[in-house]
Amino acid sequence: METIAWDDFTRVELRVGRIVAAEVFAQARKPAYLLQVDFGPALGIKKSSAQITAHYQPADLIGKQVVAVVNFPKKQIGPVMSECLVTGFHDEAGGVVLCVPDHTVPLGTKLL
Repeated sequence: METIAWDDFTRVELRVGRIVAAEVFAQARKPAYLLQVDFGPALGIKKSSAQITAHYQPADLIGKQVVAVVNFPKKQIGPVMSECLVTGFHDEAGGVVLCVPDHTVPLGTKLL
């Protein structure tokens, strides 16, 4: 494992947002959802393509708080411009489990 400096870590904007919309991303090459995540008044709502179909249904995602990187450059994914990277962990079978706070925190809060 490569080590990084503290300054490297502090440059990554890992923020809490709330999923406000989720739908099947039919044009994606791999099964995915198109999410809209609200990061509060300072950052607003950002789109993300997320390959989280193994454990979640779109309706179950609405209202869920997630941790996302909000300072990557936008990335074109098929017809959609992804504006943030929602984080998660692979389970034993390769499905993605979302990284979520275990208590509600204000939208836009930065990971320490």
